[in-house]
Amino acid sequence: MKKIIFMFLLNIFTIVNISASNHNVNINHIKNSNPENILFIGNSYLYYNDSIHNHFKRMVEERNPGYDGSSSVKSATIGGSRLKHHDLDHLLESKAISLVDQFDLVILQGGSGESLSTKDREEFFKAAKKHINKIKSIGADAALYMIHAYVKPHKSYSPTLIRVIEKMYTKAGKDNNALVIPVGLAFENAYNQKPTIKLHKIDGTHPDILGTYLAACVVYASIYKDNPIGISYDYNGAINSEDKLFLQKIAHQTVQKYFN
Repeated sequence: MKKIIFMFLLNIFTIVNISASNHNVNINHIKNSNPENILFIGNSYLYYNDSIHNHFKRMVEERNPGYDGSSSVKSATIGGSRLKHHDLDHLLESKAISLVDQFDLVILQGGSGESLSTKDREEFFKAAKKHINKIKSIGADAALYMIHAYVKPHKSYSPTLIRVIEKMYTKAGKDNNALVIPVGLAFENAYNQKPTIKLHKIDGTHPDILGTYLAACVVYASIYKDNPIGISYDYNGAINSEDKLFLQKIAHQTVQKYFN
């Protein structure tokens, strides 16, 4: 009887521990709910179209008068790079980038080819863990920027690739207790609701201006937990009011669904 009671209590203890562990795994929040100094790290997916960090900081400045995105939001990109190609030891040094003493949040964007094979994905997981541990070691939050999938005519296009990307980034976020920003899912949702919209350039891989604008809305909504619908910023009139509202709605819907 004592053995049965012991095993029963052991099972209860295990269940409680598993529940607590799962509760601590958090892909939809960061410790600092209002980060100011933010660093984007990635490749051409970020720097195309005047760079996503510029669009993002203008949205933040609109919603938070007095915020100076020019001094606080930075970007470090290498064309064609994967996570392993970035020197975080240097990038995280005090004042290595402009006059920023320390970043509150570092956003990591992986290479487009890192989802294409088991070997590539394992390499991504290894690099993500290494980078996120370094980011957390300086007291900053880490986030993973879920990339969009290829579209036709790209040679690696596959209608199921976004599911692979979603699974890969979500796993990396859970494994490392890091925020996941569901940009790729927003692209998918936008195309599903409006197939004629142009989010990619003709090469089927890089974002066009509407894709970059959508991504900036998703990043904004994911970080600050604020609905981007109603933001007036339109890249000096380059994005018409209909597309602007549509992309803001897609961003809000995607973030709400993914996090909930």
